Amino acid sequence: MSGVLVTGGTGKTGSVLAELLRGNGVPVRVAARNPSAGDPDAVRFDWNDPGTHRAALHAMDRVYLVPPVNAVNPMPLVDPFLDEAERLGVRRVVLLGSAIVLPNAPGALELAARVRTRPGWVVLRASGFMQNFLRPHPLGERLRRHGEIHTAAGGGRLGWIDARDIAAAASALLTNPDDGSSERPSGGQGEWPGEKRGEWPGEKRGEWLSDGPGDRRDYLLTGPKALSYRDAAAIITARTGRPIQVLPVETDELAAGYRAAGMPAEFAAALAAVDAGLSAGRDDLVSTAVLDLTGRPPRSFDEFVHDHASEWANGVAH
Repeated sequence: MSGVLVTGGTGKTGSVLAELLRGNGVPVRVAARNPSAGDPDAVRFDWNDPGTHRAALHAMDRVYLVPPVNAVNPMPLVDPFLDEAERLGVRRVVLLGSAIVLPNAPGALELAARVRTRPGWVVLRASGFMQNFLRPHPLGERLRRHGEIHTAAGGGRLGWIDARDIAAAASALLTNPDDGSSERPSGGQGEWPGEKRGEWPGEKRGEWLSDGPGDRRDYLLTGPKALSYRDAAAIITARTGRPIQVLPVETDELAAGYRAAGMPAEFAAALAAVDAGLSAGRDDLVSTAVLDLTGRPPRSFDEFVHDHASEWANGVAH
């Protein structure tokens, strides 16, 4: 038997991915801490319980890997899982990574580097999720309840991406894993089409890209346009008729809000620092990777707001 193990199978990207794969006739095993009793292909999976890992991986040759949520350093939990995946001969892992690097948190970079070392395994460096503007994310909660965005980012912009487009990109890579990820530009030495070539902190330029044609191992996933919070607020206001305010706050205040929403203190501080770091402009990037992989452009923020307009229009200020 072969198929795709979807970790985080009930989450923002995993649930959509499972549906897409099934629509393409790909056998799917949905892994979740609380699997659905009505899904015969669902299996219990807990990063803190290694005993669930082998059973989840059994007879699966592909994996969609969503690291532990709210973990600054995922390596202690994910590394043994990857050891088991290698031992069982998993031929493709697609890691949901991040285009945004948490400060003082090398673990996420180490995880991505490990995945990229293995032929056929791929890292998706996703930009900020548009779904963060929806509940239950703290940003979405405040938007609905108060019509406010609190941020330390100033006018910094981010290439916000819809989770549905991340799932579509992952589906393309997992449906036909032997077809190769992409074609290298003519001449074999250039940058990948539609993506600004750069470096990850602590890594040599270009060492993670590929061993040759058809073996690309890293994709930057973004929406079609980088937007500031003020840009996003203006679009929500225009679509819903509800005025959305953007209120500048200090990093410590933002972190306190994340803690109050239930995030671990270390992760809350790191996330607030990332938000503040947007003002430097280094995350103001867009790519064509979604189009390259799926054959269609990523959804715009305006399309996302159109699909979810009732989420904010019905909010009640307190």
